[in-house]
Formats: sequence, C-alpha cells, structure tokens
Amino acid sequence: MHAHRTGRTSVAVVLVLLLAGLLAGCGSSSDGDTAAASAPTELCAPPGVESASSVPTNFDAAAAAASEDRYTTPSVTPLDRIDTAQLGLITPGTLTVGTLSDAPPSICVDGSGTYTGYDNELLKAVAAKLGLQVTFSGTEFSGLLAQVAGRRFDVGSSSITTTDERRNTVGFTNGYDFGYFSLVAKAGGPITAFEDLGPTTRIGVVQGTVQDDYVVNTLGLDPVKFPDYNTAYANLRTGQIDAWVAPSQQAEGLVKPEDGTAITQNTFSLNNFVGWAVARDNQPLIDALNSGLDAVIADGTWAQLYSDWVPRELPEGFKPGSKAAPQPDLPDFAAIAAENDAAAPAAQAVAPKSTLQQLGDTFFDWELYKRAIPDLLKTGLPNTLILALASGVIGTVLGMLLALAGLSRSRWLRWPARVYTDIFRGLPAVVIILIIGLGIGPVTSSLTGNNPYWLGALALSLLAAAYIGEIFRSGIQSVERGQLEAARALGFGYRGAMRLVVVPQGVRRVLPALVNQFISLIKDSSLIYFLGLLATQRELFAVGRDLNAQTGNLSPLVAAGLVYLAMTVPLTHLVNYIDKRLRTGRAEKTLDPVEQAIVVERG
Repeated sequence: MHAHRTGRTSVAVVLVLLLAGLLAGCGSSSDGDTAAASAPTELCAPPGVESASSVPTNFDAAAAAASEDRYTTPSVTPLDRIDTAQLGLITPGTLTVGTLSDAPPSICVDGSGTYTGYDNELLKAVAAKLGLQVTFSGTEFSGLLAQVAGRRFDVGSSSITTTDERRNTVGFTNGYDFGYFSLVAKAGGPITAFEDLGPTTRIGVVQGTVQDDYVVNTLGLDPVKFPDYNTAYANLRTGQIDAWVAPSQQAEGLVKPEDGTAITQNTFSLNNFVGWAVARDNQPLIDALNSGLDAVIADGTWAQLYSDWVPRELPEGFKPGSKAAPQPDLPDFAAIAAENDAAAPAAQAVAPKSTLQQLGDTFFDWELYKRAIPDLLKTGLPNTLILALASGVIGTVLGMLLALAGLSRSRWLRWPARVYTDIFRGLPAVVIILIIGLGIGPVTSSLTGNNPYWLGALALSLLAAAYIGEIFRSGIQSVERGQLEAARALGFGYRGAMRLVVVPQGVRRVLPALVNQFISLIKDSSLIYFLGLLATQRELFAVGRDLNAQTGNLSPLVAAGLVYLAMTVPLTHLVNYIDKRLRTGRAEKTLDPVEQAIVVERG
C-alpha cells in the first residue's frame, strides 16, 4: 500500500512541476511589456516588401568569390512544346512534392496546416503554367533527395542549394533563388568571422544541409549536427554551442537582440544556386519546370512572390531562371532598407535575458500551448493512436508466431525466426521505416496510391513483432517444464499442451511487458514523418514540430510531450496494477462472524 501511495505521489510531483513551469512561462510575459511583446510570431507568412534588406555589410567577399556558373541552361523549351503526358509523373496531371515544414519563410506549414513558403508558392505558379496540380507532403531533409531519386516524390522543394555531390544523386532545375551562409554567435563575443572558427569551437549545423558540407569540407571542422534550425538556435542561445552556420533567411528570422546573439558575418557562392530537385533520369520534367520558371519570371510572378516572401537585394552576378530569361523587375530593396533604417528609432541596448527567462520563453509560452492543443488533439492524437493500435495488433500476432517458431523443434522454423528477430532488433527503428517505406513503396504504389502512411504502420508492426516475439518467448519458457509434462500425461499432444496449457500461462506472465512495448510504439509513431506525410496525416510530434517551425519556439513540442505523457502515464499505472495482480492475486474476502458460523454449521 505504501508503494502505491508513493507512485501516486511521484506522478503528482511531476505534474505539479510541469504546471509550475507553465505558470512561470505565463508569468514571464505579464510584466511591463505584457501580452503584446510575448505574442507568438507567425514566421510562415510573407513579410512583405517593407521588410526588404540590402546586401549584408558584414560580407566575406574573399570567401564569396563566385566560381563559374556551369549549370544554368542557355535557354528553355517553349511552354507550348511541353507535353505533360511525357513528364513521368507519379500521378498523371499532379506534381507530387516533398517539402519541409521548419524553414520559414522559404518552406513551412502555416497556421491552417497548409504547406507554403516562397519556394512552394513559386512552384505552384510554375505548375499552373504547365497545367498541373500540386500535392505537398512533409518529410525530413536527410531523406528528401533519396526519396526524389527513388521516385517517392516527383520534386523536392526545400531551398536546396545545388552542389556537385548532390548532383550525383538527383538532377536540378535552374536556380530560382540564392542563399547566403550566416555565421551566428554571441553578440560581443570573440567569434566575429568564419576565420575565427577553429577545432575547439562547437559549431552547430543542421545535418545534411549545405552548411554542414561547408563546415566539414571547406572549413575542415567537425560540427555539432542538429535535426532542425530551431533546435540548433536554441542550443546557441543557451550556450551549448559557440556558433551556428545557418541559411541567412532562417538566421534573420530567428535572431533577436534580447537573445544575446547576432549575425556576425555572411558569405555566398554563385555556383551553388537554389533549385528544385528532380530524379536524374527525368529530364523531361526538369525541362518543363525550367520552362515554367522562365515563364513566371517573364510575366512578373517571380518578382511579386520574391518581393512578398524574401525581399532582399540580389547579389552581383545572380539572375533567376535560364540565361535567356529576362532580368526581373524588382523594387530597389537597398533604398527601402535604407529608408527603414533611417525611420527606425535609435537602437537601444537590449539586456540579454537571463538563462531562466530564456528557458521560460522557449519552453513555456502559454499562448503557444493554447494554439497547439487543438491541432494536437484534432490531428496529431488520432493519427498517433491509429498508428500505435494498428502496429500493436499486427505486431502482437506476428510476435506470437515468431515466438512459437523460435521454440519449434524444427530448425526450418527456429532459425528464420531467430534471424528475423536479430535483424529487426539490431537495426535502428528509423532505418527499418525508411527501408520499408522507400524499398517496398514503389512496388506497392498501385495499392497504396503512393501514400506511405500504412507502409509506416507496417514498418512499426514488423519492428514491434521482433520485440513482442522475444517477450512471448521468454514468458512461455518461464512456465515450469512440469506443466507441459503434466498435460502430456493427461493425454494432450505436444501442440495441444502448448496451446491450451503452456502458452496461456506464459502470455499472462508477460502482460506488463506487452503494455510497455505498446507505450514504446506510441512514441515510435513519430518516426513515420521521415517517409513524408500529408498535413492531415501528421502525428503528435509532427504537429508540434510544425508549430515550432512557424514560431521559432519549442513550447509546441513540450505541449506535444504533455499529450504523450497523458497517454503513457495511465498505461504505466495499468502495467503496475496488472503486475501487482499477477503477483498477489485477488485479495481474500474475510467472512463476517455470522457467515463464518453458517459455513461451520453446514460443514
């Protein structure tokens, strides 16, 4: 009884601490500048031409020396000669596009759950010129190029900087944008230029990006790699890394004076423009997109979208589209930026926030909790439960078959079961999900409609089966040998004794472990995002991450964690209850004196 009260007390303490953190986050915005200052910023929205910026003054001209542009095409095929039936599309008449949600304003998910941003809005305009529809799915950048090469997506749209190494995997269109690298470090600190970075500097990058390649291959340093931009910047703010090499747009959107950080230098390479990725052998689609890009440049659509979403002065030598495309007519961004600087009030020194304030703002923004909860419950929770339940049921059935095969007297059953278990338990879950999703996906596309949602559930099921099979096997082997011998002595055959006597006892003994495995499946469902999901298919973690990308704040991820906690804590106590009942059995019922006298008298 004491242990039971202690368990309840620990849960209560955890919940109290979480609530205290929430209140602390709310309280941090209630003084002085109040709610207006703490209102969440919508990063996934066009900032407009009034936010224009000029070429950075802290520009590393030596490192930005432009190499010869070897890839931009001299001209394009006229639009009226493009045959959309010959583009090799996964779905005829529709561009299936893989994109990201965490790099506004280029690529992101807005408050309504729509994939948007400059890159994607421009791609929609190009598709309209070609008479094509567009379907976007979210994925991880680390797997995007492989998914494009494997025809999971027709196009990869993710502000992808073209490099020779990436051209070995996919083909690229002509450039529609350029990209500065920004060096972000502590304001007033010792790191003011790329040349200040050294072997002892902890440099943050997002894994698989061109900034990662730049730090490793150009600077010859070993960076700290993160899965997304917001996580990298949060680590810089809290002092876990010394510097962050980032795309300039993401750096400008995230860096604030009160964070105690600053963009200390920028660099640029003309040869590595930004383009859309297409399978290398699908030249007709590359040609069609190039034609559509020149068309939207010619009619002013490119200039309008560029001015709305990413208004910044073009660096010397860069022009979007083919070499035959007209020079876009853009506002004088340098003049607008100068006017804004002149009209802006004199900059006042902003005292950096304390570590406690930064933690409160980063993880406990109450307004973002209120924004996140509806989407988490409406979209994230149902998808998480569907994935967990489907994979749990299938995994349990397959796990029992694996356990019985592993205990079989026939080596033709026993050895394959052991090999399967060793492989699926030894590989990381994300590798299995990518192998199933990208390996089987093209074969089953006619059945799945190229939708990897259920392939993800299948991958989770196969992964769970390996663990559940071992749980069942250990439970069955824990049943005393005498149980089987007694059943055989009563006339049962081996199979009958196992099915009716041994297996039921073994299953009963491992019920707590099975519930623990189901809890793991609930959390592992977040890995399905690597395969690319529609906005309506996002599970809890993906929903929280999308809002995190829109606002640059980690509070939505904490909100998603609280929903996970609300599901897993009751299951944990269910495990404890089942375990206690199995160990102690039902409490004996004590008869009152009258009932006891009646029993004695009848006896």
